[in-house]
Amino acid sequence: MFPIDTWLAYTGACILLVLAPGPDNLLAVARGLGQGRLAAIVSGMASGTGILFHVLAASLGLTLLMQTSELAFWLIKCIGAGYLLWLGIKVLRTRNLISFRSVTRQSLPSIFLTGFLSAALNPKPGFFVLAFIPQFVDPQRGSVSTQMLVYGLWFAVLTAVGFALMGVFATSLSRYLQARPRVVKGLNLGAGMTFVASGVSVATLSQR
Repeated sequence: MFPIDTWLAYTGACILLVLAPGPDNLLAVARGLGQGRLAAIVSGMASGTGILFHVLAASLGLTLLMQTSELAFWLIKCIGAGYLLWLGIKVLRTRNLISFRSVTRQSLPSIFLTGFLSAALNPKPGFFVLAFIPQFVDPQRGSVSTQMLVYGLWFAVLTAVGFALMGVFATSLSRYLQARPRVVKGLNLGAGMTFVASGVSVATLSQR
């Protein structure tokens, strides 16, 4: 059902997507810088779970519904854009996404929820899953739904592992950044602007 050459090509494409800069891997890096390896791993797992949510939604037809229903598309787009904009404005106001002060440290459940919502409420991954994964599905090799789920699950795993590793590697910079508060301030500013830009990007999505 899964030819090795197709699987390797798919894996390579997924890795490139995971490495592409975005708000979700930025979250994992920020958690790694501010709260250490465990926080980075939890954030990465949350993003992977968010991708899995989109995979399940695509398999159940919810993503297709967004493509065909103007109301459903508008609602999901507004929710996703609103959350990303809220997150970005919050970071810009507090400048504590990357922080080394113990009073600003977030609990692991809070970190997971933030990472999951950032990925799950953004409709872009859903459209991507619906457009990308079917390119590797072959109806002659078995159930299309099963292939979609397996490929999607693998993408979610690669996302979780990739983002977690980014955050874990970022922890090595913590000591360097603790001695440079201006750099940390600039990183928080950049992170906030990234979330705002992502929210604006989602808000301007067209249905087709």
